[in-house]
Amino acid sequence: MRRTQVQLEDDLYELVRQEAFQQGVSISELVRRILKRHLRGGGAAETGRTLGFVGMATSRQGRLEPVSERHDEALWED
Repeated sequence: MRRTQVQLEDDLYELVRQEAFQQGVSISELVRRILKRHLRGGGAAETGRTLGFVGMATSRQGRLEPVSERHDEALWED
């Protein structure tokens, strides 16, 4: 299993947190289930849909490039 980081808007995080609580699972487990269900069974590849809750963006890297590996330092400086 690989570890990853996902950033969610506060309102989306709260919805995911509540759903995980209702199902009695961790947020990580809920996200894994949602992704598996979407990607393996009737997901984007089969229906042409995209993951509406996934976004991609760029960031200013600055002197801490790559920020993906040095994010703690970047957050500390902010």
